[in-house]
Amino acid sequence: MVVQILGKQFSEAEGVGDWRVLFLGAKAYFATGSFERGVAFIDAIAKIAESAGHHPDIDLRYSGVIVRLFTADQHALTDLDLALAQQISVAARELGIAADPSRVQTVQLSLDALVIADILPFWKAVLGYIEIDGEDDLEDPMWNSANVTFQQMDEPRTDRNRIHFDVSVPRDQAEKRIAAALAAGGHLVRDEGPWWWTLADSEGNEVDIAPWADDQVPYSG
Repeated sequence: MVVQILGKQFSEAEGVGDWRVLFLGAKAYFATGSFERGVAFIDAIAKIAESAGHHPDIDLRYSGVIVRLFTADQHALTDLDLALAQQISVAARELGIAADPSRVQTVQLSLDALVIADILPFWKAVLGYIEIDGEDDLEDPMWNSANVTFQQMDEPRTDRNRIHFDVSVPRDQAEKRIAAALAAGGHLVRDEGPWWWTLADSEGNEVDIAPWADDQVPYSG
């Protein structure tokens, strides 16, 4: 039986220091330093995944490998993801590959709408996205681009933006990211820490810096 787990349960488990829980799962960046080492690492991950019957999403770049763990049919983190994370980290250590948690994040686009059902089909069509089951959200079927989430408005809004970015960063990186944004000319609009902080640029365009709550199942929306 597959068991869903909370972000807190994942983060507090043994052997997952390489990983950070964000929107839509847990991620780790492994600094391989070369394409060849990255391929060798992916080969090791593939053997682990095949043996477990559970498979991660992997992004191979010249300098590193990004691995995302999420149980798609549960739309949540599960004990399968936890076990795979622990084994992948062991494989990384055996290959002498270090993780860099500061390099992981998840970005999504959030649209405020009066009637979500009226605009969701447009964005689904124009982006070529698919709907997330049971949610008013869209995702890139290839996981190459940011998800789109829709938020219900109660009345028309004219005093602020209706489209903003959500940037999910590791909790231990949030303060640094906010400080960098403020130093670059931004300002704080709303402080809902430790859940999220709304920042804006000098023209009022907004972004939420949002570590995922440890007591929630990590998915967007």
